[in-house]
Amino acid sequence: MLYMTKRKNFKSAGIVFIGTMLFAACNTTDSTNTNAISTDPKAIAAGRTIFEEKCTSCHNFIQDGIGPNLSGVTARASADWIRHFVKDPKTVVQSGDERAHELLKKYTVVMPSFALLKDEDLNDIVAYLHTQKQHPEAKHGADPASLKNPIPTPIASSGMEMGLQLVTQIPHSSQEQPHTRIAKLDIIPGDTTLFVMDQRGILYKLDHNKPVAYLDIAKWKPRFINQPGLATGLGSFAFHPEFLKNGTFYTTHTEAAGSKKADFAYADTIKTTLQWVLTEWKTDNPNTIPFTGTNRELLRIDMVSGIHGVQEITFNPYAKKGDADYGLLYIGVGDGGSVENGYAFLAHHLDRPWGTILRIDPQGHNSVNGQYGIPAQNPFRNSTGAKALPEIYAYGFRNPNRITWSRSGQMLATNIGQAFIESINQILPGHDYGWPVREGSFALHPSGDINYVYALDRTDSVNHITYPVAEYDHDEGKAISGGFEYTGNAIPQLKGKYLFGDVPSGRLFYVNMKDLKLGKQAPVLEWHVTLNGKQVNFKDVCGSDRVDLHFGRDSKGEIYLLTKPDGKVYKLVNAGKSKII
Repeated sequence: MLYMTKRKNFKSAGIVFIGTMLFAACNTTDSTNTNAISTDPKAIAAGRTIFEEKCTSCHNFIQDGIGPNLSGVTARASADWIRHFVKDPKTVVQSGDERAHELLKKYTVVMPSFALLKDEDLNDIVAYLHTQKQHPEAKHGADPASLKNPIPTPIASSGMEMGLQLVTQIPHSSQEQPHTRIAKLDIIPGDTTLFVMDQRGILYKLDHNKPVAYLDIAKWKPRFINQPGLATGLGSFAFHPEFLKNGTFYTTHTEAAGSKKADFAYADTIKTTLQWVLTEWKTDNPNTIPFTGTNRELLRIDMVSGIHGVQEITFNPYAKKGDADYGLLYIGVGDGGSVENGYAFLAHHLDRPWGTILRIDPQGHNSVNGQYGIPAQNPFRNSTGAKALPEIYAYGFRNPNRITWSRSGQMLATNIGQAFIESINQILPGHDYGWPVREGSFALHPSGDINYVYALDRTDSVNHITYPVAEYDHDEGKAISGGFEYTGNAIPQLKGKYLFGDVPSGRLFYVNMKDLKLGKQAPVLEWHVTLNGKQVNFKDVCGSDRVDLHFGRDSKGEIYLLTKPDGKVYKLVNAGKSKII
């Protein structure tokens, strides 16, 4: 709620997020005015409800997550200070407050104001936080055996500049920042029309670059929710390769915990915050706006928290009819925050879907629930020994938030890391990508504090983990924004490059496709953009410290950039200045 931690995911912004982040990190102690903190059970219950709705995507009371663990925060900051900071963090920082400045120095980003919260809400939040005393397992101070700077070499600038051309402005879906939550741009296979998704539940079709609401999830799914956090709501969409003939497409979205029985669940002693749902939609007429037709649920997954959900579904765009991969749907399933909430055993197990990339035949019926098919060539379909989910294509991910393919057939997935490493991975069937025993190409101790990484042991090869083909650490950014290989013709100097960036900071990176090789780390290079002939950064362009940058690609292979706070969609154009590296 106040500062972005050096950790990341930022796929959610909790109410006590940055404020408590400040409290948990501060070494100084204020005498807490306990008389100002309610002990009324009703106030505490109300505060817990607000916290769970707004804050659990970023915080827990065991160890640092996206934000710091909040156990004992009211012992380190007064109730008045907490309330004032949550209400208007920027003003507190500008006032010269020592605590605020120390945390700004450490976490670098000030959270948005929560000025619309009522005083009663703030009091209730503080009352609930006051019940969470210092957790005995909470860690303080760096582990001397850990790596302080795992990738010491800074990312070099390529000198390349591309121009930005404003394409459209998506309607604001909130009066508060972020005004929109646009997170994906895609096309119908065989068509040139662009679609843009707002996570608050609207899928827009761009009609001559003007957004027209095509599907409003909330009107069809009454249990739809888009809280807690920045990662919930409408997660992704994908049009079937034959949409123009069969009118079929797919979405993922979140619903409240217990909305229906989940196909993938865990013991009821572990709390479920929400459920992710995969839906098939069939339109009466592919040209009709808004959508009319039918829908059916394919699968439902319980999640421990609101982070690291099902934010990617996609088809292989290069698969042709008759190919084994044609019409098969890939589903990126995050760990749901299970690891940082103390349930590391839910991830990195072949009998569970959390932290995996699934592959299904959405129009088949041989799954356990009979609503989708299991492709014959899935790597674990005929596994022997320990029971493995036949849906799993690859596993060992924290948050495989974007999946794409290169022209040469490489399947690539970006994985948002924990405290240090953002990565690009070449995906091969049946391979293990390490989380939570690895973060990128570094070791992790999942039973301890997961905010430290370590050098690999010399005997690491016995673990058979597939490491990233490119990665960067949190000196450079906080959460990788997956992109695309450039396959267009308008900007020749981008040929052979995979363009991507950093979600919160809006920094822009690329790797050369020829450098993406298993067993090696491709050099990551930075590039820049211009607007109206002037070099700009996205923080200034969208007027927010948190850019929330996302990428899209059209039918001609041209690249688009989306900024969530202001709902703007830009197209890359040739700026006439480049230095090819």
